[in-house]
Amino acid sequence: MTSATISSGPGSAGHTSHRPLLAVGAVLLGAFIASFDVRLFALGLPDLRGKFGLSFDEGAWLTTASTAPQILIAPAVAWLATVFGLRRVLIGPSLLYVVVSLAIPLVRDYQMLLALHLVRGLLLGIFVPATIMIVLHNMPMKWWIVGLAAYSFRLSFTGNAGVSLVGFYVDHVGWQWLYWQDAVVALLMALLTWLGTPAQDVNRQLMAQADWGGMLLLGAGLALIYAGCDQGNRLDWFESGTVTGLIVAGGALVFAFLVNEALVPEPWASPTVLFSRNVALVLLTMMTYMVTSLSNTMLVPNFLIVVAGLRPEQIGQLFLLYVALPLLVAVPAAVWLLRRIDARIVVLLGLTSFAIAAWMGTRITQEWAPANFIPMALVQAVGQGLTFTGLLIFVLSNANPARATAFVAYIQVMRLDVIEIAVTAMTTWLRVRQQVHSNLIGLHVFAGDGEVTRALGSLTGKFIQHSAAAETALARAMGTMASIVRREANVLSIIDGFQVAFWAAIIGLLLVSLMRAAPAGPLTPPIPANRGGNAHQG
Repeated sequence: MTSATISSGPGSAGHTSHRPLLAVGAVLLGAFIASFDVRLFALGLPDLRGKFGLSFDEGAWLTTASTAPQILIAPAVAWLATVFGLRRVLIGPSLLYVVVSLAIPLVRDYQMLLALHLVRGLLLGIFVPATIMIVLHNMPMKWWIVGLAAYSFRLSFTGNAGVSLVGFYVDHVGWQWLYWQDAVVALLMALLTWLGTPAQDVNRQLMAQADWGGMLLLGAGLALIYAGCDQGNRLDWFESGTVTGLIVAGGALVFAFLVNEALVPEPWASPTVLFSRNVALVLLTMMTYMVTSLSNTMLVPNFLIVVAGLRPEQIGQLFLLYVALPLLVAVPAAVWLLRRIDARIVVLLGLTSFAIAAWMGTRITQEWAPANFIPMALVQAVGQGLTFTGLLIFVLSNANPARATAFVAYIQVMRLDVIEIAVTAMTTWLRVRQQVHSNLIGLHVFAGDGEVTRALGSLTGKFIQHSAAAETALARAMGTMASIVRREANVLSIIDGFQVAFWAAIIGLLLVSLMRAAPAGPLTPPIPANRGGNAHQG
């Protein structure tokens, strides 16, 4: 039994591009900018704090200011592109983004810096959803899988290649290029959008039916929830009035959005688009993907930075050579498979790869170096290349592309708020588990224990050999012992994180097994003639 195609939302019909390769280029570049920005603040924030002269708190709010505005605008972009055309939605903001990116490294006033990052985040929120609409509205159907695979490719490739880029810019070219690079890319994206997407008149009928209230309520509500989650671990969650206020206010606005969509005659993003069995299962599976993929984007870098004491540029080669570059093979392989077999099988292969990689991660020890992670990284590359591409193709094959504006809005909610919730939850889990393991290990390290005494004596002797006074040597030995406890606690907490990633992949596999075949369409493999004939006879 197949699922019915989702067809809620305003109707629209784009004009096919005569230069699909240029349109694919615009898709890649727009998505690259947004993905690199995530890596920029995940890995480059300590360097940026130093260059801008910011405190830890100021740096944390700068990160929030750079990302929260994306969710304010992102859900509405598909509708805006449908009404005003992709050229109008992308080209102007791209050029403004160039100006803002060029200006930021020259600013030292914190309030101005915050304001520019807010504007920059708002513009970033336009690029990714607009690129999906390029695929669905302006590319021939035979190019859809290729275009969506390009969109999927940037998510995995940039997240891993970005580790090397951040370190390269900071150490060799100049930290300013963390921003100026985007100015160059955005300018090229504007050019490719102009050349690769056809001109489109304003859809005045849809504009007259605009659900501006719904767009504002959902965007503002999700932006506040995002900001609350982003600051939650730093401010101790609901012990902080700021975090409580952000999350409660955001939840109230999202509830008001749901009421609004039930009452307005022409809802912009009716939640009914989520009521299909397949769509609901895919969105749940995407959540498990976001959790299990943290084994690659978060857990391995955390181990190498926190436990091994390496800097981003020292670990970048691992992610570039063994995750990012293999994606050049994995994603085309996913496209080849999706043209021939059910997308559900492709997703099953991808999630199985993630489960294997996470299981490998539960075997780490404090002696692991980047080279030890190479087999895991290669398996993760397979998972990255197959899973998200397969999920994206399958979920859109269950939606009517001509009425995809509402559905694309919820894809952006998944991309920003749900990823932030997954990262925040994993960060909290690692912190709590580190404290638990530190306490448990500490129970076995107490004064008078024979092994502890011998270890302290050995460390003290080494420090005395280096001309340290006896009291100083003992203090340094005790500090070293405490750092060993912290290191082991961190290793054990990261192993716990890999266990979460493993079970997330297993839950994802179970969810995929519950999905039904997608309706026949341009995103599903053709039915063999003999099967079609038999089905017709039955």
